[in-house]
Amino acid sequence: MSLHDFLYYIIMPVLCISLLLIFYRFVVGPGIVDRVIALDLLITCGLGIIAVYSIITNQETFLDIAMILALIAFLGTVAFSYYLIKRKKNE
Repeated sequence: MSLHDFLYYIIMPVLCISLLLIFYRFVVGPGIVDRVIALDLLITCGLGIIAVYSIITNQETFLDIAMILALIAFLGTVAFSYYLIKRKKNE
């Protein structure tokens, strides 16, 4: 089994199934914190899919896009956490 076969038949299906499960948590999540964590995890799985696709197609530009997406996701999570902390202080 080569690396590409491993990526096609094992890693991609696992990432896709985890994306569905995380999306379910994102929609049904009992609290807003759960939904934020699910959103962050959705983006992380998306980064994994982009990385696998980049390896399969042998194009490095997708990795640059993945890094920018990771940075935006990180900043979004930090901003939302800051918002939740400020909201609790005001209550």
